Amino acid sequence: MGLGLVAHLVRLGVLGSTSDHASVVSINLFVALLCACIVLGHLLEENRWVNESITALIIGLCTGVVILLTTKGKSSHILVFSEDLFFIYLLPPIIFNAGFQVKKKQFFRNFMTITLFGAVGTMISFFTISIGAIAIFSRMNIGTLDVGDFLAIGAIFSATDSVCTLQVLNQDETPLLYSLVFGEGVVNDATSVVLFNALQNFDLNHIDAAVVLKFLGNFCYLFLSSTFLGVFTGLLSAYVIKKLYIGRHSTDREVALMMLMAYLSYMLAELLDLSGILTVFFCGIVMSHYTWHNVTESSRVTTKHAFATLSFIAETFLFLYVGMDALDIEKWEFASDSPGKSIGISSILLGLVLVGRAAFVFPLSFLSNLTKKTPLEKITWRQQVVIWWAGLMRGAVSIALAYNKFTRSGHTELHGNAIMITSTITVVLFSTMVFGMMTKPLIRLLLPASSNTVTSEPSSPKSLHSPLLTSMQGSDLEAPTANIVRPSSLRMLLSKPTHTVHYYWRKFDDALMRPMFGGRGFVPFSPGSPTEQSVHGGR
Repeated sequence: MGLGLVAHLVRLGVLGSTSDHASVVSINLFVALLCACIVLGHLLEENRWVNESITALIIGLCTGVVILLTTKGKSSHILVFSEDLFFIYLLPPIIFNAGFQVKKKQFFRNFMTITLFGAVGTMISFFTISIGAIAIFSRMNIGTLDVGDFLAIGAIFSATDSVCTLQVLNQDETPLLYSLVFGEGVVNDATSVVLFNALQNFDLNHIDAAVVLKFLGNFCYLFLSSTFLGVFTGLLSAYVIKKLYIGRHSTDREVALMMLMAYLSYMLAELLDLSGILTVFFCGIVMSHYTWHNVTESSRVTTKHAFATLSFIAETFLFLYVGMDALDIEKWEFASDSPGKSIGISSILLGLVLVGRAAFVFPLSFLSNLTKKTPLEKITWRQQVVIWWAGLMRGAVSIALAYNKFTRSGHTELHGNAIMITSTITVVLFSTMVFGMMTKPLIRLLLPASSNTVTSEPSSPKSLHSPLLTSMQGSDLEAPTANIVRPSSLRMLLSKPTHTVHYYWRKFDDALMRPMFGGRGFVPFSPGSPTEQSVHGGR
């Protein structure tokens, strides 16, 4: 995957130059900027006012200014943006690592609420933003935009980026809030992309009940098929590694097979026109539950850090590029004849994002609380405000979808398309930097540390083995089944559906799934394996 990314970057060229030397220079410069982002992010780790995402954006903006000055205003970026670069190389490791590192117990305990926010909530936000865009933009004469474009705008600005909030939330102090923000962010991205892709396949100029039903059916099909493919690929990798126990000969093969199977699940989804985001996310969850326990100890450490590192580099790469691309002179020139209109559209989009987010967070939180029996399980008003705020930031997914809809290979020559691209960049920059920098004081104000300390799960310090601890705090380290009340009637099932489903899932998992696919407590052992040698060999 790394070689393919480099080759793709080389093919993209630099500032109109196609020479190999210029491409190598550009890649060197970009790698140097990535290193600078990592160093500055480390130095700013403690104050947290400027996190890694904002650091990369600022460095990208500064680099863009320098390039603009050196090229006399011709360009502001080193590499030409490509949606393929984003969707094929950068997005898979980010989403896979999210599923691979997730605390499964908290995620599935709140799965219904997460699905409610991530799927139903995104649909509500989509309709709110789309209707607002149709009602307002159609009267502003901003170019040749039709109903399909306005609906695409709704899908584009329904995609959230909760990275800034997650960087200041502690999953040990606020497990409920962290799992809701994290889970909703992933499901939201997948829903937005599925929604965006589904819109491209319909004639939206003649909308009737049949078209709407067909659209909803296609949406559900994509959602369920993508999830099934991810689960199937994850189980296949677990079965192959458990049966062959490749690690007794080579841990490198184990690690390589896990990485390639994960990437294969994403590419299969794209090949079958499914949602690669959902597929690779659930593949990551299944791999962490089964496959990860079937490999040797050295492979476990290696895969954890390898996946986390690839995800971190991809995220930094994206924010760095967005910062540079924000100053792309070509797009601003096409929209320069109406700067006031461009600012107005950006402000309207921000307002629609605020309203669309509030339109589902507070009502759906109320509905979710109706099903909760204890106050600790309910989402408080302050937590609802944090969830609402976390989804206000827009990021790389919105940028990529906007490029996919309104440009061709990163370029646009239509006035309306240029305005939408520049407005999207403006919203992303403003929401990430302004809302992102206000996130820390807002959380401190709403959730004082003394009131949200939770001791139900041990803390996971930032050390070499913290990723291992994180994965083992999921469903694998669930309390003994004695703590789970076995339902004796349908009334019990209705009163505690999550606990009941989880209870029967654990019985099914222990009786059938783990003996077949491996997992904690069913790890194969082979004398002479690298793990056994490292323990008994003395070296």
